[in-house]
Amino acid sequence: MCLVLLAWRVWADETLLVAANRDEYHARPARSAHRWQGPTRIVAGRDLEAGGTWLGLDRGGRFAAVTNYRGGREPRAAASRGALPVAFLSGSDSAAAYAQAVAAQGSAYSGFNLLVCDGTELWWCSNRDHEPRALAPGIYALGNLLLDSADVVEAKAHFRSVLRRAVADETLFTVLAVYAVRGSAYGTRCASLVRVHANSHARFSERTFDAHGNADETVRYEFRLASG
Repeated sequence: MCLVLLAWRVWADETLLVAANRDEYHARPARSAHRWQGPTRIVAGRDLEAGGTWLGLDRGGRFAAVTNYRGGREPRAAASRGALPVAFLSGSDSAAAYAQAVAAQGSAYSGFNLLVCDGTELWWCSNRDHEPRALAPGIYALGNLLLDSADVVEAKAHFRSVLRRAVADETLFTVLAVYAVRGSAYGTRCASLVRVHANSHARFSERTFDAHGNADETVRYEFRLASG
């Protein structure tokens, strides 16, 4: 199960805190978190099979993440779900406008959940639910069903129990490790942390894992958010 844990505007000085596990087949080619080339300002991992991403941040502080909906694969789907975060991160639409536009064309994709944040609002939408919605300040969890479904109750409570101002990255990685999937064919490929501060500072950290569940490396990108 993929897992995304979020604290949105819980503190005045840290606007967004995200801790996430990406679970995928080990044979599916991917590149770990990096600064993308070209006109985009994206920092994210990249799926080398379809070209999209599962979670990323742009240099202006825009955040997006997508999870597959369990059992929601549609062979006739015309588009890759990983393209959804990329289009938001490389575009300029507000989170509200983008979530509503995606909802209107949801049938083009297999089952998904999408989180998008433009720095002002955080929105969630799914093509397995009715309407996209803005999320109020608070703590949320998303897996491979709907937002805050029963499958993520335990992880959300664990996340909440360690949250405090300036919580250490290693504490968050330890929480994510509890919910990591280990398997030779399918498992947790990486754990990611995104932290966006009100002082326009952001940090993206990612720890990758091999097929045995052993940590490979941890990379960190820190930058001042660019305007415009």
